Amino acid sequence: MTRSALTRSDVLAAAASLVRQHGPAALTMRKLAAELGTAVTSIYWHVGNRESLLDALVERTVTEMGAIRPAGRTPAERIVSVARMLRREVRDRPHLIAMVHERGLTERMFLPAQQALVHEVHAAGLRGSAAADAVRAIQFQIVGFVLVERNRERSPAQSPAEGDLWDPATAPEDPALARALARPADPDRLFLLSVRALVASLLPPAG
Repeated sequence: MTRSALTRSDVLAAAASLVRQHGPAALTMRKLAAELGTAVTSIYWHVGNRESLLDALVERTVTEMGAIRPAGRTPAERIVSVARMLRREVRDRPHLIAMVHERGLTERMFLPAQQALVHEVHAAGLRGSAAADAVRAIQFQIVGFVLVERNRERSPAQSPAEGDLWDPATAPEDPALARALARPADPDRLFLLSVRALVASLLPPAG
């Protein structure tokens, strides 16, 4: 990329990529300039100093998280779509989400998704505190699930592993369950299963 073609958007995109891969500590103006094939002075011209750059990345993340849009034919389907998109976005950018949280902007970042959920629970017929409880229950489910996923991913190797603890021979009353628990968990399937069950329990019957 030539210096003349460089834009502020290019700088922020490259900086976000570095943070997503390696964390904010890895983001230096020199490394960013090398990534873009330009001079450090050009980076300063576009985004200011490193602290200004981090602030801009936070604002960019907040804006991108606000772009979540529901999809589906029914309120329940649209709520599930918001939950799946929100989980994916939070998982894909943990370092950037942490930067937003450190600056006290988490609630603002999640507001558009929350507003989308409010719209859908209203469309399903909920109002007042019942609607608020439904929205928060769904939010807590999303964030809590992501935290459990991260904890499992970061935990040291377990001995015995979960698969070693469930032998069909030791669970004659339900060997199929033992075989299933011995297999690795499928987070995507479990998330979809849990969100659909939660939404079904919170919304009034359709029609």
